[in-house]
Amino acid sequence: METKAQSVGEEPPAGRSEGPHSRRKRRASEDGDLRYFLPKAGCSGAKPELGQEVATEGEALIEAFKNGQHFYTLTAWKAVPEVNGKSSPVIVKQAIART
Repeated sequence: METKAQSVGEEPPAGRSEGPHSRRKRRASEDGDLRYFLPKAGCSGAKPELGQEVATEGEALIEAFKNGQHFYTLTAWKAVPEVNGKSSPVIVKQAIART
């Protein structure tokens, strides 16, 4: 039985699905700008408080591992109406671009 590890940030070979994790990464990038935060010092997982923001998922993983912490991901959304032809408007989410 052979297993293959994939490095953080490494893309799977073209035409191959790597299970639910690749879908989640692709969906996050389609859904908007995903941001990564370490927890504020002294906070518990029961009441999340955002601390230092890090630039990438890889950096968040490394810092969380080094410090024995978890990390948070955040995407900001705005509710907007969408009209589809003759039907009534529907409220949909629209990602807020990171500035």
